[in-house]
Amino acid sequence: MGNSLKAILAFVPSNKCQKYLLEDLEEMPVDKMVDLSGRQMRRLPVHICSFRELVKLYLSDNNLNHLPPELEQLQNLQILALDFNNFKALPLVVCTLTQLCILYLGNNKLCSLPLELRLLQNLKTLWIESNCLQYLPEVVCELSLLKTLHAGSNALRGLPRQLQGLQELRTIWLSGNLLSEFPPVLLDMPFLEVIDVDRNSIRFFPSLAHLPGLKLVIYDHNPCRNAPKVAKGVRRVGRWSEETPEPRKRSGAVIDITLDEKPLLPPAAKAE
Repeated sequence: MGNSLKAILAFVPSNKCQKYLLEDLEEMPVDKMVDLSGRQMRRLPVHICSFRELVKLYLSDNNLNHLPPELEQLQNLQILALDFNNFKALPLVVCTLTQLCILYLGNNKLCSLPLELRLLQNLKTLWIESNCLQYLPEVVCELSLLKTLHAGSNALRGLPRQLQGLQELRTIWLSGNLLSEFPPVLLDMPFLEVIDVDRNSIRFFPSLAHLPGLKLVIYDHNPCRNAPKVAKGVRRVGRWSEETPEPRKRSGAVIDITLDEKPLLPPAAKAE
């Protein structure tokens, strides 16, 4: 009854109903965090926006498709989770929260990101996986402090050259896209530590041995005929990795050797 009742009350704007959804959350919590995940909400109770010292706001797994302009009052917010909602466009009010360090936008219906996203110059982690992106928005390349980019399970066919300007970027997850070749721009990013291109359509891998910062490359579930060459100490997850040799050519034919090792996926739990 609880979830069903909340789903009904989410449509009712009265203060009493909204108070029920907030479970009597009248004052800002001592830990400066509010978690309203999984409440069946279709709109964010404006009362939350009065907690001006709020640092973390989790709104995951609701039915949100817009946010109130009052959200701009949360200028101390550092973590905002909007994943598993119904956003077709990122509300511009999010781009006014300039102290954001971590932004979760995964599992929505985003086809693009607004140019105003460039205002989030403190952003270090961006999750945009499982959306409808056919290209990586170039505005992402203007987030100069970005360290981790989760862009898996979209429809990406390539990456913009401007990405190499993100010299703080250390981890990029591109699993489950439509890449037919290894993105050339990644070859010019020596500071990358983790590259995940699992579950794409890459047939040939160039050498990655020249990337001094690389620690892990995940390339499993691609129709490739070679493993990427890497420097000593770099872990590879995919066909013909450390556990088995690469196939040898015999009379023009290639002997397939498969590896049963499962790919290492991005962390399921949100890490701060």
